[in-house]
Amino acid sequence: MIRPRRVSTLAAGQYTTLAVLLVLAALSWWWLIRMPSSGAMDMSPTMGLALAPFLILWAVMMVAMMAPTAAPMILTFHAITARGRERSPFPATWVFVSGYLLLWVLTGLAAYALALGAESAARDFAVPPRGAARVGGAILCLAGLYQFTPWKSFCLAQCGHPVRFIMTAWRGGLSGAFQMGVRHGLYCLGCCWLLFAILFPLGMMNIAAMAAITLLILAEKTLPQRRWGTAAAGAVLLVYGAAVIVAPGLLPTFSQPAAMAMPGMGMPGMKMP
Repeated sequence: MIRPRRVSTLAAGQYTTLAVLLVLAALSWWWLIRMPSSGAMDMSPTMGLALAPFLILWAVMMVAMMAPTAAPMILTFHAITARGRERSPFPATWVFVSGYLLLWVLTGLAAYALALGAESAARDFAVPPRGAARVGGAILCLAGLYQFTPWKSFCLAQCGHPVRFIMTAWRGGLSGAFQMGVRHGLYCLGCCWLLFAILFPLGMMNIAAMAAITLLILAEKTLPQRRWGTAAAGAVLLVYGAAVIVAPGLLPTFSQPAAMAMPGMGMPGMKMP
Protein backbone atom coordinates (compact mmCIF):
# COMPACT_ATOMS: atom_id res chain seq x y z
CA MET A 1 0.00 0.00 0.00
CA ILE A 2 1.34 3.42 -0.98
CA ARG A 3 1.67 5.84 1.92
CA PRO A 4 -0.18 9.19 1.75
CA ARG A 5 3.10 11.14 1.83
CA ARG A 6 4.42 9.14 -1.11
CA VAL A 7 1.16 9.73 -2.98
CA SER A 8 1.51 13.49 -2.51
CA THR A 9 5.15 13.32 -3.64
CA LEU A 10 4.11 11.32 -6.71
CA ALA A 11 1.38 13.84 -7.58
CA ALA A 12 3.79 16.73 -7.16
CA GLY A 13 6.30 15.00 -9.42
CA GLN A 14 3.68 14.40 -12.08
CA TYR A 15 2.49 18.02 -11.94
CA THR A 16 6.07 19.22 -12.27
CA THR A 17 6.71 16.92 -15.24
CA LEU A 18 3.51 18.04 -16.93
CA ALA A 19 4.35 21.70 -16.31
CA VAL A 20 7.80 21.29 -17.90
CA LEU A 21 6.30 19.54 -20.93
CA LEU A 22 3.70 22.26 -21.40
CA VAL A 23 6.25 25.05 -20.99
CA LEU A 24 8.53 23.45 -23.59
CA ALA A 25 5.58 23.03 -25.95
CA ALA A 26 4.39 26.62 -25.36
CA LEU A 27 7.86 28.05 -26.02
CA SER A 28 8.11 25.99 -29.21
CA TRP A 29 4.72 27.22 -30.45
CA TRP A 30 5.71 30.79 -29.61
CA TRP A 31 8.92 30.42 -31.61
CA LEU A 32 7.07 28.91 -34.58
CA ILE A 33 4.37 31.59 -34.60
CA ARG A 34 6.91 34.41 -34.41
CA MET A 35 9.20 32.88 -37.03
CA PRO A 36 9.13 35.02 -40.19
CA SER A 37 7.97 33.20 -43.29
CA SER A 38 7.00 34.05 -46.83
CA GLY A 39 4.59 32.55 -49.31
CA ALA A 40 7.48 31.25 -51.40
CA MET A 41 9.01 29.63 -48.34
CA ASP A 42 5.77 27.87 -47.46
CA MET A 43 5.39 26.50 -50.99
CA SER A 44 8.81 24.83 -51.01
CA PRO A 45 8.99 21.43 -49.22
CA THR A 46 12.43 22.29 -47.81
CA MET A 47 11.40 25.94 -47.30
CA GLY A 48 14.68 26.84 -48.98
CA LEU A 49 16.64 25.63 -45.94
CA ALA A 50 19.84 23.62 -45.73
CA LEU A 51 19.82 20.39 -43.73
CA ALA A 52 20.95 21.82 -40.37
CA PRO A 53 18.40 24.70 -40.19
CA PHE A 54 15.68 22.36 -41.45
CA LEU A 55 16.44 19.85 -38.67
CA ILE A 56 16.42 22.60 -36.05
CA LEU A 57 13.03 23.78 -37.27
CA TRP A 58 11.79 20.18 -37.41
CA ALA A 59 12.95 19.55 -33.83
CA VAL A 60 11.07 22.62 -32.58
CA MET A 61 7.96 21.45 -34.46
CA MET A 62 8.22 18.01 -32.87
CA VAL A 63 8.49 19.44 -29.36
CA ALA A 64 5.54 21.77 -30.04
CA MET A 65 3.29 19.08 -31.49
CA MET A 66 4.35 15.85 -29.80
CA ALA A 67 5.21 16.87 -26.23
CA PRO A 68 1.54 17.57 -25.35
CA THR A 69 0.27 14.45 -27.13
CA ALA A 70 2.83 12.22 -25.39
CA ALA A 71 2.04 13.66 -21.94
CA PRO A 72 -0.37 10.85 -20.86
CA MET A 73 2.28 8.21 -21.65
CA ILE A 74 5.07 10.20 -20.00
CA LEU A 75 3.08 10.82 -16.81
CA THR A 76 2.10 7.14 -16.62
CA PHE A 77 5.75 6.15 -17.02
CA HIS A 78 6.66 8.59 -14.25
CA ALA A 79 4.01 7.12 -11.92
CA ILE A 80 4.97 3.49 -12.53
CA THR A 81 8.68 4.29 -12.14
CA ALA A 82 7.95 6.12 -8.87
CA ARG A 83 6.21 3.02 -7.49
CA GLY A 84 9.27 0.90 -8.21
CA ARG A 85 12.63 0.84 -6.53
CA GLU A 86 13.91 4.05 -8.11
CA ARG A 87 14.78 6.73 -5.56
CA SER A 88 13.65 9.44 -7.95
CA PRO A 89 11.61 8.90 -11.12
CA PHE A 90 12.78 12.15 -12.73
CA PRO A 91 16.03 10.91 -14.37
CA ALA A 92 14.31 7.88 -15.91
CA THR A 93 11.32 9.97 -17.00
CA TRP A 94 13.41 12.49 -18.89
CA VAL A 95 15.61 9.80 -20.40
CA PHE A 96 12.34 8.26 -21.66
CA VAL A 97 11.34 11.66 -23.10
CA SER A 98 14.74 12.09 -24.74
CA GLY A 99 14.47 8.72 -26.49
CA TYR A 100 10.96 9.57 -27.68
CA LEU A 101 11.88 13.00 -29.01
CA LEU A 102 15.14 11.77 -30.55
CA LEU A 103 13.19 9.31 -32.68
CA TRP A 104 10.94 12.12 -33.91
CA VAL A 105 13.85 14.47 -34.57
CA LEU A 106 15.59 11.79 -36.64
CA THR A 107 12.51 11.52 -38.83
CA GLY A 108 13.49 15.02 -39.97
CA LEU A 109 16.35 13.42 -41.94
CA ALA A 110 13.87 11.32 -43.90
CA ALA A 111 11.54 14.31 -44.29
CA TYR A 112 14.37 16.44 -45.68
CA ALA A 113 15.46 13.72 -48.11
CA LEU A 114 11.89 13.34 -49.38
CA ALA A 115 11.51 17.11 -49.66
CA LEU A 116 14.70 17.39 -51.70
CA GLY A 117 13.54 14.55 -53.92
CA ALA A 118 10.17 16.22 -54.48
CA GLU A 119 11.78 19.53 -55.39
CA SER A 120 14.25 17.84 -57.74
CA ALA A 121 11.48 15.87 -59.47
CA ALA A 122 9.37 19.00 -59.87
CA ARG A 123 12.30 20.78 -61.56
CA ASP A 124 13.43 17.86 -63.74
CA PHE A 125 9.97 17.02 -65.00
CA ALA A 126 8.74 20.64 -65.12
CA VAL A 127 5.65 19.82 -63.04
CA PRO A 128 3.14 22.67 -63.38
CA PRO A 129 1.52 24.16 -60.27
CA ARG A 130 -1.75 22.36 -60.89
CA GLY A 131 0.04 19.03 -61.22
CA ALA A 132 2.00 19.63 -58.01
CA ALA A 133 -1.22 20.57 -56.19
CA ARG A 134 -2.89 17.39 -57.42
CA VAL A 135 0.00 15.35 -56.05
CA GLY A 136 -0.66 17.13 -52.75
CA GLY A 137 -4.31 16.12 -53.02
CA ALA A 138 -3.24 12.52 -53.53
CA ILE A 139 -1.11 12.70 -50.36
CA LEU A 140 -4.14 13.99 -48.44
CA CYS A 141 -6.23 11.09 -49.77
CA LEU A 142 -3.49 8.61 -48.82
CA ALA A 143 -3.41 10.04 -45.30
CA GLY A 144 -7.18 9.68 -45.12
CA LEU A 145 -7.08 6.05 -46.26
CA TYR A 146 -4.36 5.23 -43.73
CA GLN A 147 -6.72 6.21 -40.90
CA PHE A 148 -8.78 3.09 -41.69
CA THR A 149 -5.92 0.58 -41.92
CA PRO A 150 -5.09 -2.15 -39.37
CA TRP A 151 -1.56 -0.69 -39.03
CA LYS A 152 -3.04 2.56 -37.78
CA SER A 153 -5.27 0.66 -35.33
CA PHE A 154 -2.40 -1.46 -34.04
CA CYS A 155 -0.05 1.47 -33.43
CA LEU A 156 -2.82 3.55 -31.89
CA ALA A 157 -3.63 0.71 -29.50
CA GLN A 158 -0.04 0.90 -28.24
CA CYS A 159 -0.01 4.71 -27.98
CA GLY A 160 -3.49 5.09 -26.54
CA HIS A 161 -3.13 2.68 -23.61
CA PRO A 162 -0.10 3.82 -21.58
CA VAL A 163 -0.32 1.23 -18.79
CA ARG A 164 -0.57 -1.66 -21.26
CA PHE A 165 2.40 -0.38 -23.25
CA ILE A 166 4.62 0.22 -20.22
CA MET A 167 3.85 -3.14 -18.60
CA THR A 168 4.56 -5.08 -21.81
CA ALA A 169 7.59 -3.02 -22.92
CA TRP A 170 9.20 -2.49 -19.51
CA ARG A 171 12.98 -2.23 -19.35
CA GLY A 172 14.84 -1.38 -16.14
CA GLY A 173 17.40 1.35 -15.61
CA LEU A 174 18.16 4.48 -17.60
CA SER A 175 19.13 2.55 -20.72
CA GLY A 176 15.82 0.70 -20.49
CA ALA A 177 13.95 4.00 -20.16
CA PHE A 178 15.68 5.27 -23.29
CA GLN A 179 14.79 2.10 -25.20
CA MET A 180 11.18 2.39 -24.09
CA GLY A 181 11.07 6.02 -25.21
CA VAL A 182 12.37 5.08 -28.65
CA ARG A 183 9.92 2.18 -28.88
CA HIS A 184 7.01 4.40 -27.95
CA GLY A 185 8.21 6.89 -30.55
CA LEU A 186 8.16 4.15 -33.20
CA TYR A 187 4.54 3.26 -32.40
CA CYS A 188 3.65 6.95 -32.38
CA LEU A 189 5.37 7.37 -35.74
CA GLY A 190 3.34 4.46 -37.05
CA CYS A 191 0.18 6.30 -35.99
CA CYS A 192 1.01 9.73 -37.28
CA TRP A 193 3.57 9.68 -40.10
CA LEU A 194 1.06 10.47 -42.84
CA LEU A 195 -0.53 13.18 -40.72
CA PHE A 196 2.85 14.88 -40.77
CA ALA A 197 3.30 14.17 -44.48
CA ILE A 198 0.27 16.32 -45.26
CA LEU A 199 2.20 19.34 -43.98
CA PHE A 200 4.18 19.27 -47.24
CA PRO A 201 1.15 20.08 -49.43
CA LEU A 202 -0.52 22.21 -46.75
CA GLY A 203 2.63 24.22 -45.96
CA MET A 204 5.38 23.34 -43.50
CA MET A 205 4.85 26.62 -41.65
CA ASN A 206 1.05 26.41 -41.73
CA ILE A 207 0.37 27.05 -38.03
CA ALA A 208 -3.34 26.28 -38.34
CA ALA A 209 -2.59 22.89 -39.93
CA MET A 210 0.00 22.07 -37.26
CA ALA A 211 -2.46 22.97 -34.49
CA ALA A 212 -5.21 20.86 -36.08
CA ILE A 213 -2.90 17.85 -36.42
CA THR A 214 -1.78 18.23 -32.80
CA LEU A 215 -5.38 18.30 -31.54
CA LEU A 216 -6.28 15.32 -33.71
CA ILE A 217 -3.36 13.24 -32.39
CA LEU A 218 -4.22 14.19 -28.81
CA ALA A 219 -7.87 13.27 -29.36
CA GLU A 220 -6.93 9.92 -30.91
CA LYS A 221 -4.82 9.07 -27.87
CA THR A 222 -7.12 10.26 -25.10
CA LEU A 223 -10.82 10.39 -26.06
CA PRO A 224 -13.01 7.39 -25.14
CA GLN A 225 -14.50 7.19 -28.67
CA ARG A 226 -11.14 7.58 -30.40
CA ARG A 227 -12.08 5.24 -33.26
CA TRP A 228 -14.87 7.56 -34.34
CA GLY A 229 -12.49 10.51 -34.30
CA THR A 230 -9.92 8.60 -36.33
CA ALA A 231 -12.55 7.60 -38.89
CA ALA A 232 -13.98 11.12 -39.06
CA ALA A 233 -10.51 12.58 -39.67
CA GLY A 234 -9.92 10.00 -42.39
CA ALA A 235 -13.18 10.91 -44.10
CA VAL A 236 -12.39 14.63 -43.98
CA LEU A 237 -8.93 14.06 -45.46
CA LEU A 238 -10.37 11.90 -48.23
CA VAL A 239 -13.00 14.46 -49.17
CA TYR A 240 -10.59 17.38 -49.02
CA GLY A 241 -7.91 15.50 -50.97
CA ALA A 242 -10.39 14.58 -53.69
CA ALA A 243 -11.58 18.19 -53.84
CA VAL A 244 -7.99 19.41 -54.27
CA ILE A 245 -7.44 16.95 -57.12
CA VAL A 246 -10.51 18.38 -58.87
CA ALA A 247 -9.84 22.02 -57.93
CA PRO A 248 -6.11 22.52 -57.14
CA GLY A 249 -6.74 26.11 -56.04
CA LEU A 250 -8.21 24.74 -52.79
CA LEU A 251 -4.71 23.87 -51.59
CA PRO A 252 -3.20 26.65 -49.43
CA THR A 253 0.21 26.36 -51.11
CA PHE A 254 -1.18 26.55 -54.65
CA SER A 255 -0.19 29.60 -56.65
CA GLN A 256 -0.34 30.32 -60.34
CA PRO A 257 2.73 31.85 -62.01
CA ALA A 258 2.18 35.54 -62.73
CA ALA A 259 2.37 35.00 -66.48
CA MET A 260 -0.36 32.38 -66.31
CA ALA A 261 -2.56 34.22 -63.85
CA MET A 262 -2.46 37.49 -65.82
CA PRO A 263 -1.96 36.87 -69.54
CA GLY A 264 0.14 39.53 -71.25
CA MET A 265 1.95 40.59 -68.07
CA GLY A 266 5.69 40.70 -68.52
CA MET A 267 5.66 39.84 -72.27
CA PRO A 268 8.70 41.01 -74.26
CA GLY A 269 8.29 44.46 -75.72
CA MET A 270 5.30 45.30 -73.53
CA LYS A 271 5.66 48.47 -71.52
CA MET A 272 4.14 48.62 -68.08
CA PRO A 273 2.34 51.82 -67.07
